[in-house]
Amino acid sequence: MLYLRMILVMGVALYTSRVVLEQLGVEDYGIYNVVGGVVAMFSFLNGAMTQASQRFLSFELGRKSTERLAKTFNASLSIHILIAIAGLILAETIGLWFLNTKMTIPAEKMDSARWVYQFAVLSFIVTIIRVPYNALIISHERMQIYAYLSVIEVVLKLVIVYLLALFPFDKLKLYSVLMFGVCFLTSAFYTIYSVRRFPESHGKFTIEREYFNPIMNFAGWSLFGTLAWMCKSQGVNIVLNIFFGPIVNASYAIATQVNTAVNNLVQNFTTALNPQLVKNFATNEQEQLIQLIERGTKFSFLLLFIIAAPLLLYTNNLLEIWLKNVPENAVIFTKLIIINALFESFAMVMGNAIQATGRIRAYQLIVGITILMNLPLSWLSLKLGFAPSSVFIISIALSVITIMERLTILRRNIIGFSILKFSIRCFGPITAVTAISAIFFWGIYDATRHLHILILVAVAMLTVCIIEFCVGLSTSERRSIIQIIQKRIHR
Repeated sequence: MLYLRMILVMGVALYTSRVVLEQLGVEDYGIYNVVGGVVAMFSFLNGAMTQASQRFLSFELGRKSTERLAKTFNASLSIHILIAIAGLILAETIGLWFLNTKMTIPAEKMDSARWVYQFAVLSFIVTIIRVPYNALIISHERMQIYAYLSVIEVVLKLVIVYLLALFPFDKLKLYSVLMFGVCFLTSAFYTIYSVRRFPESHGKFTIEREYFNPIMNFAGWSLFGTLAWMCKSQGVNIVLNIFFGPIVNASYAIATQVNTAVNNLVQNFTTALNPQLVKNFATNEQEQLIQLIERGTKFSFLLLFIIAAPLLLYTNNLLEIWLKNVPENAVIFTKLIIINALFESFAMVMGNAIQATGRIRAYQLIVGITILMNLPLSWLSLKLGFAPSSVFIISIALSVITIMERLTILRRNIIGFSILKFSIRCFGPITAVTAISAIFFWGIYDATRHLHILILVAVAMLTVCIIEFCVGLSTSERRSIIQIIQKRIHR
């Protein structure tokens, strides 16, 4: 269900980005993304709590404690209400000051930018309140509902594209209002479903120390790591705005949109895997936990590489088909952000496994500091006169460092975890798949350039799938996949 969701979400996201770019224009599109990014900077509060909520709800489900599950949900909901209040105060003071005094926005666009900002704040508040309900759906592994609601969201975004072309209002203002409407409706769906299906979700505002303190302690350490991620993504976007203005922000937004679309593959996989990681740790099934980490990390990369390989080969052609008028820097930004996504695919399962143990202080400090270095190093590189693409090169280098840091922490936190065995079982097949694919595509690239781009993409994806099946999977994994396919055909 999550992969069906991914296909639809990816298609709609790429299509709507193209139409919205045409309707708003490059400058307004850049303004919308960078102003929304200011609000997103405050979402580090919410990001930390999202991780905490999912971890503790899945943990109590693994222990099969109904009473503790209900009290954990109540504590999570209470914390999110407090975060919503704190986020609103920060956004309407520090955030508004930054928008009005520090950002590079044409004077005639400031009124529209303020509209974008205020509705982004409202969306931020609504999203915070829905997190405990969303986390409950994922912890119960009701992935089909999660997929259905995501489909509703993308259908509503298609409606927005139609309305932008229909009404003659200020399109930047209209777009911000309509996007808030989508956020509000989807949040309402998540909440209503949870309340009707899960008795423990009949939450109330309460603060019980036994449940409140562990979640806050976990979230407190997660806070630093989430803040580092915000600085890496939205902070770098704002730095680009300060040095180059909204035109470069539009290229950054395009690359980020592609990155989000392809990363849905890995995120869908890890969303389904995360509750199992936590439940295995809760029941002390160490051997199964290690096997999940090894296979999950390998599959995350292999799934992403199916999409990433043709995108890297034919970036320019695909962007021209998608956008028609490709903003300057969009091609190089997209190539580099996809390479970065491939390295970060290793981190998702490893990081979630560390989160499952609950021992995250060292993890958040060490990895968080490394990720946080993206912001000062990006600012320094641009100050020294390097090209805008240098911020992505810095990100790739730091992503490689964080992989080594996560492996070291996993060895310390999980009994029986071996970096050598992990490297042989995970990195070995991945390296072989990447090398064989690179050699193959290098050999046939010139000979196939005359073919239609869609044929080239299809052939590239099929080739990668065959190489991964033959080289990237073990004998037992290949046998399992064949059995699954046979069962589906039989049905």
